Parts: sequence; C-alpha cells; structure tokens
Amino acid sequence: MSTQTTHHGEFKVLGGKLVAADLEVQDGVIVRASVNGDFFLEPDDALEDINAALTGLPADTEHHVLAERVRAGLRPEARLFGFDAEAVATAVRRAVGLATTWESHRWEILPPEPLPIEMNTALDQILTEDVAAGRRNPVMRLWQWTEPAVVIGAFQSLANEVDPDGVTRHGIHVVRRVSGGGAMFMEADNCVTFALSAPASLVDGIDTAESYPFLDEWVMEALRELGVQAFYQPLNDIATDQGKIGGAAQKRFGATGLLHHVTMSYDIDADKMTEVLRIGREKLRGKGVASAKKRVDPLRRQTGVPREQIWETMMAVFERRYGARRVELDADTRARAEELARTKFSSPEWTARVP
Repeated sequence: MSTQTTHHGEFKVLGGKLVAADLEVQDGVIVRASVNGDFFLEPDDALEDINAALTGLPADTEHHVLAERVRAGLRPEARLFGFDAEAVATAVRRAVGLATTWESHRWEILPPEPLPIEMNTALDQILTEDVAAGRRNPVMRLWQWTEPAVVIGAFQSLANEVDPDGVTRHGIHVVRRVSGGGAMFMEADNCVTFALSAPASLVDGIDTAESYPFLDEWVMEALRELGVQAFYQPLNDIATDQGKIGGAAQKRFGATGLLHHVTMSYDIDADKMTEVLRIGREKLRGKGVASAKKRVDPLRRQTGVPREQIWETMMAVFERRYGARRVELDADTRARAEELARTKFSSPEWTARVP
C-alpha cells in the first residue's frame, strides 16, 4: 500500500535568514517540495528551480547531494541572499528527521563534581558513545577536577608540548584527551570547562567551521549575562576585544555521535604554565607577557564573580534555552568511566601515543 506523509523543517542560517522546507513524501520519495522563508532570492521564479530540484529525490538523500542538486537546478542568473544551497539541504533533512534541532532532544545537565582529571576525559568518551548508541539523552557536563593537570590534544606530540621538568616540579598530571586541538593547563579552579555529548544529527550539514559557533550560541548568551561580550575567531577560539579567553575542540564518534568541549581561562598562573607547557612560552611571548608574575585571568577579571557563579549562569541559560534538566551521574556510567580512566587515560601508552 502506498503511503504519503507531510513534513516540515526549518533552519536558521547563522548570521543569515530562516529557511523552511515543506515536503510531501510518498513511498520514500519527495513528490512535492515548497521551500520558503524570510530570505531574499532573485529572480522570484528561481524558487521554482529549487523546488523542482528537490522533487523526485529519495527522502533520505545525503546532505551534500541535496545541496549539489539545488545548485545544479538554479538558473545561471539566480542570486541567493541570506541563505544558500546547504541551508536548503539542512531544512530538508530536518523536515524528514535526519537532521535535528536542539529542541528535538531531551537535554540533560551534569553539574560540576570534583573528579580526577582522567575521569573527566573518560566521561567525555563514555557519555558520547552512549549518546551515539541511543543509550542516553544528550548531555552538557561541566568539568571539575581535583589536581593540577595538562590535557593535551589527541594528535599532539607529548615531548613537543610538555616540559617534563616542569611537570615534576609542580606535580602536574598529564592526560591525553580524545579530541584534537591544543594543550590545556588546568590547575584546580583556574578554568571553566564544559563538554557537550550530542547526536551528530544536531550538526548535520553544518560546516565544521560553522558548527563551533552554532554549538556555543548558548555560551555566548551566558557570557553576555555575566557582562562579557564574546565572539568566535575561526576556527575554534572564543575571544573578546581584550583577547582570547578560550578554545573549543571536537571529535566525531562514527556517524551518530559528537563531542564538543570548551575551556575558558578563569585565572591562570602564567609563570607556572610556561614552565609546564613548551608552547605556552611562545604564545605568551606573542601576547607581550614577559613577566613571570603575570596572570591570565580574563573571566575572573571581566566578570568579577566566582567561578561557581559562572557555572550557575551557564546551567541556567542552557536550561532556559533547551528545556534541559539537571541530573546526577548514575552508578553504571561512573563505574564504566572509572574503568576507562584506569585502563586508557592513565596509561603511559595512551598518553605518549604521539611521543
């Protein structure tokens, strides 16, 4: 028996316009498409080209194929303002449920809990694998750790990034995380770090560079409430007019899971950081920080509030925007993360996998 269903999806282009797609799907094929929104398009009847390009395609067509069909179907003189073929493809994928919105999911928040640094990196992996497999709801988790640490990126050289003498002198734990990006110097209470364990469908069709500010729109809102006017510097830096305050990193878990996390500086001992991180010396030299007595303290200085108040503001904004609820870490997840922290993230083999 033939089945016909109707579908509606929307996508707001970052810094651009809203694109909606209303579809009729019969036996898995788009039989009618109506793309609409507050965008601008010249000439007017180029909209017919977009709708015609989508008609007849399988409803599960991949994002890049949809975008290519839209581009190929447009007449040469067509001009799109405030949207593009990729935005149309995302609206279509959202309409049929292959791309999702924040509101498509039941978000949870794991408030900060003092844990060994290896547990924090292990939880990033365990939670994201569980989200990817459909075993748990997506979650925003605030890190809190119990010892001074350096967390290096998945692909960084241990020898090039970390000074072993400084590590020994200051009692630093060195851990390698699963995501790429740069090293993080993380004494207790000197950073604000969170991780999103999300379904990859949330960023379906969104360019990697655009996914960073997209996933952190709520963070920017929280910072504004704290009096900090922040913005993204491509690819993955968060900054204000006074300079960089943090950076983000990501890792995809197959086709269904996404880990996205951010570390922002609250109050860092710059002298200690340069003794522990080799690259830190060059970075601070480039910022004109010459004195060993200097501190890197953008969030403490720019907000004037304790780190706990920043955490609370972030959780409140995330709750308000996405209907999230605060939960506790369950015993099974904790036990699996403890085992992974012991067997992987505490192992010299993993830490030095890029010597």
